[in-house]
Amino acid sequence: MNDKNGWLALLEENPGHSQWYIDRFRKLAEDGADLHGEARLVDAMVPRGARILDAGCGPGRVGGYLARAGHDVTGVDLDPALIAAARADHPGAQWLTGDLSELDLPAKGFDVLVCAGNVMTFLAPDTRRIVLGRFAKHLRAGGRAVIGFGTERGYSPEEFLQDAEAAGLAPGLLLSTWDLQPYAEGSDFLVAVLTKT
Repeated sequence: MNDKNGWLALLEENPGHSQWYIDRFRKLAEDGADLHGEARLVDAMVPRGARILDAGCGPGRVGGYLARAGHDVTGVDLDPALIAAARADHPGAQWLTGDLSELDLPAKGFDVLVCAGNVMTFLAPDTRRIVLGRFAKHLRAGGRAVIGFGTERGYSPEEFLQDAEAAGLAPGLLLSTWDLQPYAEGSDFLVAVLTKT
């Protein structure tokens, strides 16, 4: 691989980063912050009981909300500390430690895959297309992937959409926020709703 995963690089530099991240979101939740915009968007896309894959789930805030809403959620993250926090805070979902570039769950056919929190920009650049291909393989025919990230974090929307198309994911809807603002060239955030082709 050409470059290292950005999250792993952060942990090498600061071994306490995972706990800081967990504590940050627990404190925000305790203070009543709205942490569920991503999950509400995904929830609106599917009927109750949908099979949802939370790719790069972190400590489980998106998948946990979706599980409480009545969906069958599986979350995957490469950081064992984040998965342990997800299991502790959101017991209603299945949480797995794993590298998205090697994603190969026995149960495929997810209705929706959500990838929030700038996960795509943390990936080693030479694994991005591989990861998008793994996403496509885990969706049912016609299933959708909802992927959001900051556009000024080293992965341009144009490059992302090329990689997605090469992986078998066609753009259906492009937004600049999780609350449905349309995407415009130059937006500093992209939320792409992609359909498995």
